[in-house]
Amino acid sequence: MPEPTTIYIKPTTGFAALNLRDLWQYRELVVFMIWRDIMVRYKQTALGAAWAIIQPVMNMLVFTFLFDRIAKVPIDGNIPYPLFAFAALLPWGLFSTALNTASRSLTANHNMISKTYFPRLVLPIASVLSGLVDFAIAFVILIGMMIYFGVAPTAHIWWALPAFLLLAIITALGVSLWLAALNVQYRDIGYALPFLTQFWLFATPVAYSSSVVTGKWQWLYSLNPMAGVVNGFRWALLGIGTGPSPELWLSVGIALAVLVSGLVYFRNMERTFADTI
Repeated sequence: MPEPTTIYIKPTTGFAALNLRDLWQYRELVVFMIWRDIMVRYKQTALGAAWAIIQPVMNMLVFTFLFDRIAKVPIDGNIPYPLFAFAALLPWGLFSTALNTASRSLTANHNMISKTYFPRLVLPIASVLSGLVDFAIAFVILIGMMIYFGVAPTAHIWWALPAFLLLAIITALGVSLWLAALNVQYRDIGYALPFLTQFWLFATPVAYSSSVVTGKWQWLYSLNPMAGVVNGFRWALLGIGTGPSPELWLSVGIALAVLVSGLVYFRNMERTFADTI
């Protein structure tokens, strides 16, 4: 009989606390948590996964009425406004859903945290990645709209769209790690989250074109990584905008900085979650 293996779990600090190898060993748990989040999201709902379509479609109709019919906000190119807005609502929907679910993932699963050991990173990562299912469902509607309006995707779609999708996931995960860890200590985060999401929406060119922001404000605007994501989606799908630019690389740098700092802060605070929660 082989001798039993003893595993010692010790708290670490700094970059040593990341221990991403430990997360890889629990990859099956990540997949299970993603599946569970998807099942719970639409459990006992009459419309089920149709909500993944209804939400962006309703937002598109509201934006079309307010910003196109009433405010007459100018947009790039000759793209119909519903398609212009819906192309931006896809990455924004992924980001906002991930932000709301992942930020509450620790407090929502407090029973698991207080009773058994596993890398706590599993919870926010699973919450962020589960939103890809809703994104894929809504993306089918976008394809149908492009066919209806007679707009063909650009040749950049094959490499640019996955790259900008990855940037959206990185941004969502980085911010969510900060908010999830802070939400364990300060439950004010849960109350402030709707206001943060709403403010971030209007600070991102979802309902309007980023071309309305000119001059020196473009660099300040680029501090918002989701601005680069939304512009990139429209460029890859609809061929409007400038595509990769120095401002985009600034957004990428900000997103990576938020992710790395969020990982360090989350893992350093992880040893206190079970006691605090």
